[in-house]
Amino acid sequence: RFYEDALDFIAHVRDDAWRRRRIREILGEDTAGPAVDSFLKAPLYPYQRQGALFAAESGRCLIADEMGLGKTVQAIAAVEVLNRTAGAERVLVVSPVSLKHQWSEEIARFTDRSAEVIEGLRPERAHRYASESFYKITNYDVIHRDADLIRSWAPDVIVLDEAQRIKNWKTLAARSVKGLSSEFAVVLTGTPLENRLEELHSIVQFVDRFRLGPGYRFLEEHQVTDGHGKVVGYRNLSGVAESLEPILVRRTKAQVLDELPERLEKRFFVGMTPEQVRHHDENREIVARIVAKWRRYGFLSEGDQRRLTIALQRMRMSCNSSYLLDQRSDHGVKADEAATLLEEIFERPEAKVVVFSQWLRTHEILIPRLERKGWGYVLFHGGVPGKKRKELIRRFKEDPECRLFLSTDAGGVGLNLQNAEAVVIMDQPWNPAVLEQRIGRVHRLGQHRPVRVVHFIAQGTIEQGMLSLLAFKKSLFSGVLDGGKDEVFLGGTRLNRFMKTVETATGSIPEPSPPEPGPEAEVEVPGEAGAQPGGPASPPAEAWQEVLGAGLSFLEKLGQAVQAARSPSAGGEAAPRGTSLIETDPATGRSFVKFPLPDPETLKKLGDLFASLAGK
Repeated sequence: RFYEDALDFIAHVRDDAWRRRRIREILGEDTAGPAVDSFLKAPLYPYQRQGALFAAESGRCLIADEMGLGKTVQAIAAVEVLNRTAGAERVLVVSPVSLKHQWSEEIARFTDRSAEVIEGLRPERAHRYASESFYKITNYDVIHRDADLIRSWAPDVIVLDEAQRIKNWKTLAARSVKGLSSEFAVVLTGTPLENRLEELHSIVQFVDRFRLGPGYRFLEEHQVTDGHGKVVGYRNLSGVAESLEPILVRRTKAQVLDELPERLEKRFFVGMTPEQVRHHDENREIVARIVAKWRRYGFLSEGDQRRLTIALQRMRMSCNSSYLLDQRSDHGVKADEAATLLEEIFERPEAKVVVFSQWLRTHEILIPRLERKGWGYVLFHGGVPGKKRKELIRRFKEDPECRLFLSTDAGGVGLNLQNAEAVVIMDQPWNPAVLEQRIGRVHRLGQHRPVRVVHFIAQGTIEQGMLSLLAFKKSLFSGVLDGGKDEVFLGGTRLNRFMKTVETATGSIPEPSPPEPGPEAEVEVPGEAGAQPGGPASPPAEAWQEVLGAGLSFLEKLGQAVQAARSPSAGGEAAPRGTSLIETDPATGRSFVKFPLPDPETLKKLGDLFASLAGK
């Protein structure tokens, strides 16, 4: 007996074999030969032809070339091959909003195919799906609303651009995209693996849901866990790469370096004003206290985690200017240093520059300096409507008076800005993949001049400490995709890994040259300063303050609960029984407070905490 899925698999294998024979008949055996170029209006590089043919022969594949190597044109070429060999005539491109019009331009540049950008309200989108066109270009955010329209149109090929958008299988976008069906699929991403192995599994699921097997079995084979079931590392990464070999093509810039322009990087370490130092050090003390707490107890409350995130963010923001934290002042050095650098670059009349910052306010303090110099610019950020983004990109590319492209990380993905010759990085991101995305907008194929990458780093701050971070993420990415180490260990839970990252960043900060004389604030850390030789360290006053603070917070919340229990609920009725913390003893008539105990693990941690504070 043959079941339906077995028959489908046999048919799929036979179709693949027939398609490969057909491709060889039409294009010949030379996979890097120029035959593919006859389908396009512009020639490809040899490795791009190889990638396009690989995608066409596979039918469903993942092109994971590094950023800037031309994944878009490889997908377009693969579609042309599938059209001539397998009759593919309807292609759905799913991309971020900011890249839809760029896809339209690239299609027009390399082919004569019609392309319809799907946008507008639901009736307008329905009308566009019903129109005659070879390509339909939409974005991830509307897939769940337009799933019925897409099914009615029945695409032959689905192209996912920046497919890391579906790396989390729990999101609505990922589930909606995986609900789409097509005979062929080309998935494009320069970063299929950013943090966890589950992300790669989620992306590959769209290409071939059987390739890596069920998620639970895949993780069981490759995850390393401790005695409590927490993930501490990954093993057999070469096995993952071997499984992906039939559907994955990946080239790094190093492998095609001869076809890429030279990339010159330089770091400028700039000083800080006293106002910046005050903001930075105030938040550094908060981070130090929370890190010390994590060292002592091995866990952090949600409130502490939130305060830690905010303090780290404020430390990084202070490195650019005090304006990012207090709009009543603008104390900073980076903006002036950037203006000086731009003067040097703009000595060449045709020179153009892309400036990246995570924060829009960084660009707000740059703009007055640019306007005083008379330099034209465009400002690209997440708040710019999708229709206007195309005009901003066009102006930067075509208007000789527009010298600068100011962008947040909304422009760090997918944009082709190779007409620039320099990239200025105003602040360092946590994730090295984000940094490469920024640089990859300019340092990519089509760039025929050396690319200058300039990093502005506040000296003696968290930015300087961040330069040595995130080696694990690079090792994990390399192990799966680039033939790197077969085993990579994380060193604990996600919180533990993050806290170790914070320790590295804050612990690697060199002592800055203070703008004015005066001692820095000292932060006591148990086990270091304050430890008594030959006996247990006495609890610092800070620890008792934390306990008192937690107690006051508990009493405050308890008071709110009591007040809520006594007050009438919405609608003027008494609160229902069982929801109040106050109960009455039927025997004595006395009221008392009743609340559930936490789980045993939390109780044990609380016991250990009080025992350590009592010196027992």
